Amino acid sequence: MVHEKSCGAVVYRKFHGNTEILLAKHVKSGYWSFPKGHVEGGETEAQTAAREIMEETGIDVFVDTGFRETVTYSLRKDIKKTVVYFVARAKKNKELIPQSSEISELRWVEIDQAWKFLVFENDREIIGKAKAFISLMKH
Repeated sequence: MVHEKSCGAVVYRKFHGNTEILLAKHVKSGYWSFPKGHVEGGETEAQTAAREIMEETGIDVFVDTGFRETVTYSLRKDIKKTVVYFVARAKKNKELIPQSSEISELRWVEIDQAWKFLVFENDREIIGKAKAFISLMKH
């Protein structure tokens, strides 16, 4: 069995008093989820998440390692994938630039509306936990 590991984050920003999160529509699957990608070299999980977010969206983030959730699933019978998610705050309101080979669309969505876009229960659970974590933070 092949084991793959990816890291990503629930990227958020405060916008007109609301908390919005960044959703990415992935080219291969066509599903909305969070920016994420494979660990490379000697990267830490947080470094991987920040790099992948920059590559897939064009924005720089502060990764908060105080929030760490892991999801494991099987892509096929012979591939098991583990994804580590953090919470990350967008540093600036910059233009979103989707990495065309990976992401077909990027969208800021109010956190309470995000579940409407998400197909997988794991992603919906991550949103709920991330919302609770973000609400406790001082901005």
